[in-house]
Amino acid sequence: MSSQDVFSISIAGMYLGFAGVELMLQRFHPAASTSRDVVADGVSTIAVPLVIIPTILWLAPGLAEWIAPDSAGALAWLPWWAMLGLLLVGDDLTQYHWHRASHSSWLYPLHRAHHSARYMSVRIVYRNNLIYYALMPGLWISGMLIHWGLTEVYLGYAFIKMSVIIGAHSSVPWDAPLYRNRWTRPLMWVIERVISTPATHAAHHGLSESDGVTHYHGNFGNLLFVWDVLFGTAKITRRRPLDYGIERLQPVPLVRELLIPAPARVYTGLRKTAPYRDR
Repeated sequence: MSSQDVFSISIAGMYLGFAGVELMLQRFHPAASTSRDVVADGVSTIAVPLVIIPTILWLAPGLAEWIAPDSAGALAWLPWWAMLGLLLVGDDLTQYHWHRASHSSWLYPLHRAHHSARYMSVRIVYRNNLIYYALMPGLWISGMLIHWGLTEVYLGYAFIKMSVIIGAHSSVPWDAPLYRNRWTRPLMWVIERVISTPATHAAHHGLSESDGVTHYHGNFGNLLFVWDVLFGTAKITRRRPLDYGIERLQPVPLVRELLIPAPARVYTGLRKTAPYRDR
């Protein structure tokens, strides 16, 4: 069995593990979920990891060769920590900015599907317009870095990143007992400023900032929350919103939400606003 096979099985196991816990706690199919949500979650969960991402990773080496001919394995000599640094900047930092830009008026239609869910769950990890992932710079950069010799480090990095992302979207708040325990509370002060947690990411999905928790124009980090800290978009309350979704949500056909984006005004019924706040 190849390392890529082990990686794929590990990610699937991680996802199914969180899904299984949600099922046992009766949180996998929340009351707010509709039949439309089931289709949206299902289509994106199948299409993104099984079609979109593999296609990008298959095409990216061609782009890498166009940029630097005969460059396969050109960075294989780097130490692992340097490779990790390249991935954190080339993938995670660019995804932070891609996510942040997707909260602007002109890109929000690509990201609306992720926030139209009225619940948190592993079901929405991949829920986005498919073009959102097809154009994601970090995936293309990762594919090129793999071609240039970072395969093994990438597999470890991606497993850790997906574990954090899946855990941050889960309806099971793994961080809550660690906040309450007096021994782990100081450690969590550090952890919640380094990686995304259920509390900080749930705040990003909240319905209304009037609840004092929701922060939908911030908390954009995927693996590293430290990007939000550095760029001034962080909000940490250690609480989760009572409600999730998009304020004044206007209905649109599901095919538009997942495949054919329309202008932002069609999606939200809102006006032009400050960047990253078109909710």
